[in-house]
Order: sequence, then structure tokens, then C-alpha cells
Amino acid sequence: MIKFIKINIAIILLLLLSSQAFADVQSIPLLIAKQAGNTTSWSLSIKVIAVMAALTVLPALLITTTAFTRIIIVMAILRQALGIPSVPSNQILIGLSLIMTLFVMTPIIQKTNDIAVQPYMQGTLNEQQAFDAAMTQLKGFMLKQTRKTDLKVFSEISRTKPDAVNGYPLLVVMSAFITSELKTAFEIGFLIFLPFLIIDLVISSILMSMGMMMLSPMVISLPFKLLFFVLVDGWGLIVTSLVSSFRI
Repeated sequence: MIKFIKINIAIILLLLLSSQAFADVQSIPLLIAKQAGNTTSWSLSIKVIAVMAALTVLPALLITTTAFTRIIIVMAILRQALGIPSVPSNQILIGLSLIMTLFVMTPIIQKTNDIAVQPYMQGTLNEQQAFDAAMTQLKGFMLKQTRKTDLKVFSEISRTKPDAVNGYPLLVVMSAFITSELKTAFEIGFLIFLPFLIIDLVISSILMSMGMMMLSPMVISLPFKLLFFVLVDGWGLIVTSLVSSFRI
């Protein structure tokens, strides 16, 4: 730990050594931002660094701006309702949730590609314009899933008001979206949990009436819950209902 602190102090001292060093860094062509009219275009090296930095927050963006949160929570509640917390495994649930998220987000991805990515690749839009166009599509998707009460709450917390042109700020929309998704996921999970809870209650009542108090009801109810889930085509119903629950 002490060695790590010394290294950090040395790096800071080197960076603050002199204003001449900073001027020398500015003279490096690879780090200079080129200005054309009123727009600023950064060099390729800066763009690569920015993209690599953005990739580090990609998992967080996947969770907070897509359909992944609702789907993975419902799947986890379903696994708990079945009474087998480790089957399917986390890897399988996450993989299935990612595939379902891709199905839900495909229209948004296609629109973003048409209005932001392709124009940027063709040079008709700069980085900022392409980013704004992509965020407009993503905000539109999130707003369709978000409750107005959640938007109002986070707007009051941030002390901001919706703009006449851009609407709510992206941070407010993301916060309200993730809260709404949590509420919706728990509502769906409650409805899924009820049939399995009824099976558990029936099995427990039968065992109590027979005086078999030492036998765990979970051992007896698990085969019946699995049989019920397979007979009603549970996986198909869950996948179809979850995908169709999003407003696109």
C-alpha cells in the first residue's frame, strides 16, 4: 500500500512539474483538437481513448437503459418460486435475459443505426450530432416504460424542469426508468409467484392433516410445481409475456 501511494505521488509530481511540460504536451499533433468553423473535431487518438473509456461503463448502461433489468429480476423470482434457487444457473438466466433483451431492443438498435451510426460513418453527422440522435432514440424507449410519478420525483430531486425541446435530462430519465422497471418487475414477479404459493399451501395443509409434520412440504411440492410449470408451457408464456410487456 505504501509503495502504491509513493508511485501515485511521483506521478502527480511529474504531471505538475512545470507549465513548460504542459505546453510541450499540447504541441503533440496526436492530442490536438482540430476546429473547423464552429465545430470541434478531436484527433483519432483521443477518440480511441474515449471509446475505450466508454466500454468500461457498458455493463452499467446495459442494466440501466435497456430491458435487461426487468427480465433478469422476473427470471430470478421465477426460479425462487419454483423452489430451486440454483437451477437454472446464473449463467443460463443471464444468457437468456440478454437474448430476450436483444429481441426487445432490436427496433431501437435499427433506428439508431439508421439515423445516427450510418450518417456518422458517411460523414454527414459529427460525433456530437450522432450521439444526440442515438440518445433521443434511447430516451424515447425509456420514457415509454417510465411512470410519470417517477419522472416527477427525480425531477424534483435534481431540481430540474423538462425542456421544451429536449424534455427531461438524460440522468433524470435513467433514474426514473430503472425505478419504474424495478416496480414493474416485482409486480410481474408477484403474479408469477401466486400459483406456486398456492401449491405450497395445499401440500402443507395435506401434510398437516396427515400428521406428517417432520416431512418438509418443499420436498413434496417441488415435483408438482415442476409438473404444473411444464404442462402450462411456463417458459414459453414467461418469455412471450415479458417481451410483449415493453412498449416499443
